[in-house]
Amino acid sequence: MIEFCGLRVGHPVINASGCFDAVAAASVFGEELWEQFPFAAYVSKTITFGAREGNPPPRLWEAASGLINSIGLPNRGLHAYLDTDLPALSRLQVPLITNVMGSTPAQVGELVAALERQPQVAAVELNVSCPNVATGLDIGADPAGLEQLLLHVRPLTSKPLIVKLTPNTADVAACAAGAQAGGADAVSLINTLRAMALAPDHTGPWLGGGSGGLSGPAIRAVALAQVSAVARAVDIPIVGMGGVASGRDASEMLEAGATLVAVGTESFRDPAAGSRIARELAHGFTQNGR
Repeated sequence: MIEFCGLRVGHPVINASGCFDAVAAASVFGEELWEQFPFAAYVSKTITFGAREGNPPPRLWEAASGLINSIGLPNRGLHAYLDTDLPALSRLQVPLITNVMGSTPAQVGELVAALERQPQVAAVELNVSCPNVATGLDIGADPAGLEQLLLHVRPLTSKPLIVKLTPNTADVAACAAGAQAGGADAVSLINTLRAMALAPDHTGPWLGGGSGGLSGPAIRAVALAQVSAVARAVDIPIVGMGGVASGRDASEMLEAGATLVAVGTESFRDPAAGSRIARELAHGFTQNGR
C-alpha cells in the first residue's frame, strides 16, 4: 500500500483525467471492470459548473509518437455529474478523485464546496492547465495567481486538493511552489503541450479548435524534466505523467520525484494499460534500478 495525501492506494499507477471513462468502459467490459479496475485511484474527466459541448470537430490528430487533441472539456456540468455520474462511480473499489475547472476563483470555489458534501469523492483535482480553455491557463501559469486561487478554495474543503499544473509556462517549479504556499496537498504534471496540426490540403489548421494539446511518448522527456524541477521546489507529493506507456517509463517518473504515476494516452491504445504498467513496475522495475 502507498499513502498519498491520506489516501491508501494499492500501487502507484492511476489514470490521467479525461483519458479513461470508467462508466463507458463498464458498459463494454461489465462486472470485470469493477472487479479488476486497472488503476489504484480513479480521476474523473474535468467537470465544469455548467455543461460544455467542447470544441468543434475534428478533435484529434495523430502526431509522430503522440496525439494532439482539441476536445475542449465536454461534460454535462456539475449537477449532472452529482446526479448521474457519481452514483455510477460509487461501484469503484478505489479512491475517486474528481477533476474540476472554473473560469473564476469564485466558480472554482463553488465546485469545490459542492464536492466537499459528497462522501464518495476522496479528493479534488483542480485543472488550471488545460491548453484548450484559456481561462484556466492564465491562472495556472502565474504563481501568485495560483497561490491566491488556492487560498480562496482551501478553506472550502477538508478533502485533499491536487493542482494539475500547466507545462506551458516559463517556470513550472515556481507555479508548484505557489500552489503549495496556497494550501495544495499535491500537484500533478504535466498536462499536454500546446500544439498545432495543419490540414493536408493546406487550408489551415486541421483541428476545429485551431490548436490543441500534445500528449503521448513525444512529451515524456519534457515531463521528466518538469517533474524533476518541481520535486526540487516543493515538499508535497507529485503525480507524474506524460508519455508513460510501460513499467520502465513509470520507474523513470518515480525516479524523477513523483509519488504516483498517471497514464493517459496509452489507455486509448490499451484499456488495461494501468494494470499492465503496475505489474511491469512491480516485477521488473523499481525506483533505484531496472
